[in-house]
Amino acid sequence: MTWLRLFLLMLLMPAATAAAPLVVDTAWLAEHYRDPGVVVLDMSDDLQYRRFHVPGARHLPYGALNRRTRTGVSLSVGPAGVARVLGRLGVSPSHHVVVYDDLGGLNAARLLWELERLGHARYSLVDGGLVKWILEGRPVTNEAPKFKPASYPAPARPAAGTAAGLEEVRAAMKDDGVVLLDVRSREEYAGHPRVPRSGHIPGALWFAWDQAVDFDHGFVLKPADALRRRLAAAGVQNPGRAVITYCQSGHRATHAWFTLRRLGFGNVKVYDGSMLEYGQRKDLPLVRGMQPR
Repeated sequence: MTWLRLFLLMLLMPAATAAAPLVVDTAWLAEHYRDPGVVVLDMSDDLQYRRFHVPGARHLPYGALNRRTRTGVSLSVGPAGVARVLGRLGVSPSHHVVVYDDLGGLNAARLLWELERLGHARYSLVDGGLVKWILEGRPVTNEAPKFKPASYPAPARPAAGTAAGLEEVRAAMKDDGVVLLDVRSREEYAGHPRVPRSGHIPGALWFAWDQAVDFDHGFVLKPADALRRRLAAAGVQNPGRAVITYCQSGHRATHAWFTLRRLGFGNVKVYDGSMLEYGQRKDLPLVRGMQPR
C-alpha cells in the first residue's frame, strides 16, 4: 500500500475510531445516543431499568460481570466472559461504549475497568448518569430496544497493569513504591475489636470511594482539583506512583480506579478479591484504627 492510499484511508476512517473522552456529560449523551457507532449501556438495577431508562439504552446487570467462588469471594468473570456478555448486547470492538447508572458511576466503573482489560478502544462514563438525566427533564422510556447480537472476540490475555492478585498485594505491603488504597468506609477501614478479621491491610491508606461523587448535585463527579487535594491529604499525590485499590468485594475499588485514571494516574490496579479474599487468610495481618500501620 502506497503512502497516498494509506493517507486516503485515514481520511475516510469513520468518526467512531476517533479518541473517546473518558467522561461525557448528559448534553453529549442527548446529542449522540442515536449515533450508529455508539452503544449506550444502562447499569442501574433491573427494577429501575424496567421503570424507565435513556431511550435506546441496553441493560447490563452488574452481576453479569462477576462470579462467586466456593468460598464466597466475588471475582470478575474474566475477559472471555465479559466478551460474551458484550456480544450478547450487540457490542463489537469498534463501538464507542457509553455507560451510566443511578449510583454516581459505582456500577458503570466496573464495566469501564473490564473494557480496559479487554483492550477496548473507546469507552466513556456519563457524568451524573440517570439521576442527572432525569433532573434535567430529558426523555426516558420503559421500552427495551431491539438489537442483534455481535461478535466480540476475547483477547488471548487481559491487558497488563489492570488487576492485582493476592501475592502482588502482599508484596506491596513491603514496597514503599506502591500505594495500597482502601476505599471502604471509615468504619470498615478502622475495624472493630469485637469483629474478628476486621481492619485494613498493613500500610494501606484510606480514601472512601464516595468522596469522588457530589451526591447533592445530580450525582456528578467532583471537580478534579478538589479530588487531587483530597487524595493528597490522604497521602496519594504522585500520579507516577503505582496504586492498588481494594474494598470489600472489588466493587467500590473499580470506581476508585476510575477516579485515579481520570486524574491522570497511569499505573492503577484493582485487587479484585479485595477483603473477601484477604480476610479469609488467617495467616495474613490486619491493622485496626485509622493509622496505616
